[in-house]
Amino acid sequence: MKEQIREFIDQIGPELEAMSDRIYDLAEISSQEFQSCQLLEDFLEKNGFQVEHGAGGMETAFRAVYEQGEGGPSFGLLAEYDALPMGHGCGHQMQGPSILGAALCIRKLAGDAPYKIVVYGTPAEESLGGKIIMQENGCFQDIDIALMMHAAPDTCVDIKTMALENFRVTFYGKEAHAAMNPEQGRSALDAILLSFHGIELLREHVLEDTRMHYTVLDAGGPANVVPGKAVAEYTLRSYNTSYLAQVVERFKKIIEGASLMTETAFTMERDPAYSAKIPCMKLNELMMENARAFGAPQLAPPREKTGSTDFGNVMYAMPGSCIRLAFVPPGTPAHSQGYLDAGKSEAAHRAVRLAAEILAGTCLDILKTPGLMQEIQEDFAARKEQMGKGI
Repeated sequence: MKEQIREFIDQIGPELEAMSDRIYDLAEISSQEFQSCQLLEDFLEKNGFQVEHGAGGMETAFRAVYEQGEGGPSFGLLAEYDALPMGHGCGHQMQGPSILGAALCIRKLAGDAPYKIVVYGTPAEESLGGKIIMQENGCFQDIDIALMMHAAPDTCVDIKTMALENFRVTFYGKEAHAAMNPEQGRSALDAILLSFHGIELLREHVLEDTRMHYTVLDAGGPANVVPGKAVAEYTLRSYNTSYLAQVVERFKKIIEGASLMTETAFTMERDPAYSAKIPCMKLNELMMENARAFGAPQLAPPREKTGSTDFGNVMYAMPGSCIRLAFVPPGTPAHSQGYLDAGKSEAAHRAVRLAAEILAGTCLDILKTPGLMQEIQEDFAARKEQMGKGI
């Protein structure tokens, strides 16, 4: 079966590579990926998929489905295609072509077994957390597992990512002359500074892998004026989603306390919340088995802990895994010139093909191995229960 997968991906490889290069050249930023999205949709439609444009209420998202029979597993293949302002410095141009290659390969080699392939185009990962918005609008409920690829300096999978909550708080005080009438003022900036101090004191009393960052977005004006309005941004993270919810409640009390101490008012804006992914070790192992079988370069151990991603929200609801494919030297950081320079390289083209092979191999292994999907789902359920207990 592995040799058949390799032969098929070799046949369509040049088209996948050309598509990756085209998306790289378009370099469309979050929520502006109109041509990149259309390119992927057209390919899927041409190859017999039923395509829904604007899935999940996002203009540059899509959902494409191919189904054979009834009652089989539903494979979710997800792709990002947004660039950074610098261009494709995170390798997202490779994702769509890889999963399209995998989707066609599954269909080619599945035989008579019933199955469904659902391809989701998920925009705005770099800015809005597009998958969070799509999930809130009903997407991803029609798949049994969720799979992705991502460009990387090493070939590996992830174990944990961080849940994230982000807030913008505007404090409203009362302006006054800082020298002549300071007693008449109520400083919005003082409220911000007190909230920062409160967070620093909170650090001693949270789990050690909790992260809390903050910054002043608008200090409120010149030094000789008691500022009547000031704005700050706060980011809170934890490797456990339910624990982060507890930290958020304590954070809100700090904001309320700062407001009370300075006799100011405040408003709070909350961004979409990122969940911590629940790792499915059985699925991770299967992906890495396929990575070894297809000769992926720079194999590395799983990343035990990483940052935050909107894919975590999907993986909080169902088994999922992302194969990270090496295409740059080890140690090369993402969002860097190194990624940008290698975006259309031979190594990038090889990563596109390898990811297609690995994703297709994983899905076909599940399809053709009795009981494997059940084992994956049971592993996920057990780990989700652990996460709910704060483990």
